[in-house]
Amino acid sequence: MTAMTAEVDQAPISSPAPAHHAAPAADSSVDRDRIKYGVWLSAAAFLLLGVVSGIGVTRMTVGADMVAAIGSVTTVVGTIIGAYFGVQIGSHGKEAAEAERTHAEAAARLALGKLDPKDADDVNQKLCEARARSPRQPGRR
Repeated sequence: MTAMTAEVDQAPISSPAPAHHAAPAADSSVDRDRIKYGVWLSAAAFLLLGVVSGIGVTRMTVGADMVAAIGSVTTVVGTIIGAYFGVQIGSHGKEAAEAERTHAEAAARLALGKLDPKDADDVNQKLCEARARSPRQPGRR
């Protein structure tokens, strides 16, 4: 019996939990913090834009100067807010993908645990061969 098969034999017999139930309860507070910081970032951006617009209306007489000032602020603010929310969406997608991978691994372990040990060794060997031929490097995720 190989080390992988011994590991499979120790897999839990119950069916794996669906991916949406696999997330710990702390995720809701993390999501709440993400939303809170996003709201504060957006509010600060609109406040800064309002201040720059107010200064532009009261102090600048040429329309081109006002457009240049507001355009430079909106460009920077838009980039920062877009990057913040882009990172948040990307990290959420990564978390979902990792949860799905964990679910698939648990299901595979459960299925291999139900097989005859000789058949499980054969399946495990074929999976290792397929992984070796894969274009992805084993250490990268």
